[in-house]
Amino acid sequence: MDGTHLFELVIAMFLAIIALHYLAHRLGLPPSVALLAGGATLAFVPGLPAITVDPELVLVIFLPPLLFDGAWSIAVDRLKRHMFGIASLAVGAVLFTTVIVALVTHVLMPSLPWAACAALGAIVSPPDAVSARAVLEHVRLPRRLQILLEGESLLNDASGLVLFRFTVAAAATGAFSTGSAAGTFVLLAVGGAIVGSLVGYAWVKLVRRLRDDYLMIAATTLLCWVAYLLGEQLHVSGVIATVTAGLIASWHQHTVMSAATRMRGTSFWTVLVFLMEATVFILIGLSLRDIVDRGGGFGALIETMAFPALAILVALVVARYLWVFGTDLAIRLANRLRLARSVPLGPRAATVLGWAGVRGVVTLALALSLPDDFPGRDFILVMSFAVIMGTVLVQGTTLGTIISWAGLGEAEAERAPMTMSQAEAAMAQVQFSKVKTLAYNGEGNLIHPQLLKRYEHRATAIVDYAERTDDYAPMLHAHFDVVLEAVAVGRTELIRLHRSGQIDDETLRELERDLDLEELSAISAKA
Repeated sequence: MDGTHLFELVIAMFLAIIALHYLAHRLGLPPSVALLAGGATLAFVPGLPAITVDPELVLVIFLPPLLFDGAWSIAVDRLKRHMFGIASLAVGAVLFTTVIVALVTHVLMPSLPWAACAALGAIVSPPDAVSARAVLEHVRLPRRLQILLEGESLLNDASGLVLFRFTVAAAATGAFSTGSAAGTFVLLAVGGAIVGSLVGYAWVKLVRRLRDDYLMIAATTLLCWVAYLLGEQLHVSGVIATVTAGLIASWHQHTVMSAATRMRGTSFWTVLVFLMEATVFILIGLSLRDIVDRGGGFGALIETMAFPALAILVALVVARYLWVFGTDLAIRLANRLRLARSVPLGPRAATVLGWAGVRGVVTLALALSLPDDFPGRDFILVMSFAVIMGTVLVQGTTLGTIISWAGLGEAEAERAPMTMSQAEAAMAQVQFSKVKTLAYNGEGNLIHPQLLKRYEHRATAIVDYAERTDDYAPMLHAHFDVVLEAVAVGRTELIRLHRSGQIDDETLRELERDLDLEELSAISAKA
């Protein structure tokens, strides 16, 4: 396929993404399900060339920005608060699941070497960051569960990749050392954190010196790939390096970026991540054709692989539930023996957490990266794809139902010491104090009376609202509804003036930008 046809195929894929997202919205389906099904359908369109996925290229292109986006948006304070639980899922659950899947696979395929069974376990054990984001975007969870799932999806790829590399090496050499694997994992994780910290703080220094919004956005966009590639080049965890750099950049972006840079950067990054996430699911669907061809057709695959696939899928779910409920029980026992003071999840939250292990692009990329002569490669590839399809189609579509059944849909397990209204009131008081000092000139004459009155009224009103939120909320919503109506009318008049030739394009854009900012402010305040 030449470059022109490849570009045409990419554009067609993006158009398919838009159509499938729209279809999913109309049918009330998770977009990931529609994209997987659409990609699988496109794979068998007559005349369409077979799509060969380079696993290393897929990981390098898609994994760094999606991990970086998760690190950028995650709540760092809650990440630190729940790091023990996140590490338990990202390391302990991955290792435990690998062992369980390896045991089940060996029972199903006694002729398959133990190293190959363990390789399959390592491939399917880590829930995927992309798939987790796609599921979590459409459900509402208590904050503790949300941070556990987000943190797990950020860090478990590192443990899965290390396990995978050791099992592949064991299959080639016939030797495996648990102590060596554990030591290597620690070195890779620590090395990745160091590389990510250096890259992250270099970004902070660079952005402080840049004076152009677009240069800042470009530098931030490239940061994820720089961290990942540098980590891999230095033979440490590129995943940990990317996440660390993202956490540092997220922490400092409030002080090194202007408001305009953040708004423009957020808009650009949101579209980029949307296209990347959607492309990942399309590529997974497109890879079905190669898997079916390797398995001898749909009929042969269903006849020979259906039962093993179902057994491994059940083993994955059971292993995750055993780990989640087991660690929750251990916390209860430790509390009873006064060895710890942690708060257990409880059976309802543990049920939701256990059901939320959706697999995706990392599983597919690792399976495709197996050497051609690896024992049981085709079996592992089919099982990996079946796990992806099963978890996305079953767990991804039913997670919202499980959350509702558990009664967690509107729960808020944690509260910050200060509410949003109280924080806004504190901010308004400081702003009013500053304006009060600047509203007078050196002779003590008031030179900004309207500005002083505006900030004084705002500070007083916000404090009153913070104390009586429930009373004022309906009035506040009605107030901003009027503001939005006024903005809409103003925009209509502005367009009329432009279309009739009374104002030029420059005037239209300048005044429309003011209306856009006013509209965004009203929407944010109303929310």
